[in-house]
Amino acid sequence: MRRTRLDTERLVLREWTRSDDDRAFLFDMYRRAEVRQYLGNGRVMTDPAEVDATIDRWTSLADGILGVRAVETRDGRRLGSVLLKHIPWSVGAGDGRPEDIEIGWHFHPDAWGSGYATEAAAAVLALAHENGIRTIVAVTNPANTASGAVAQRIGLRPAGETADYYDTTCALYVSEADA
Repeated sequence: MRRTRLDTERLVLREWTRSDDDRAFLFDMYRRAEVRQYLGNGRVMTDPAEVDATIDRWTSLADGILGVRAVETRDGRRLGSVLLKHIPWSVGAGDGRPEDIEIGWHFHPDAWGSGYATEAAAAVLALAHENGIRTIVAVTNPANTASGAVAQRIGLRPAGETADYYDTTCALYVSEADA
């Protein structure tokens, strides 16, 4: 089953494309320090060409359940991204262990504080559990209390800090579906 689009009460979650509008939005969002401050190395995008590589990487992840989806209002206003993907282990941490599945969200500052991240992430979490993905993790920079709050609002429980992912220390949140 290839289910790439999800609809919620206020939102449409769909695959990113190389349309001019998607590309311009992603560049605008990821060039902002306030968006990038808690993501990876914090480096902002400086070249619009970086967007194409990002979209190509995300497209390669999409399988109908997993992937990185655009989040937009029903009238087409782009808000951000929600992801469900295999999470990279830190060096040596995942040796011999099955891959974990990560949920996450990146939103434009104009969309912050309206519950969009919570609504989008809840829909993707439900999709994952409905399709047999039992354990979902979210990791955040420990200083990113806003993302930690989203994780808890969608039902993930705080599980302390971990160095198991991304070669850094992260706050860990976990959702376990009923068996």
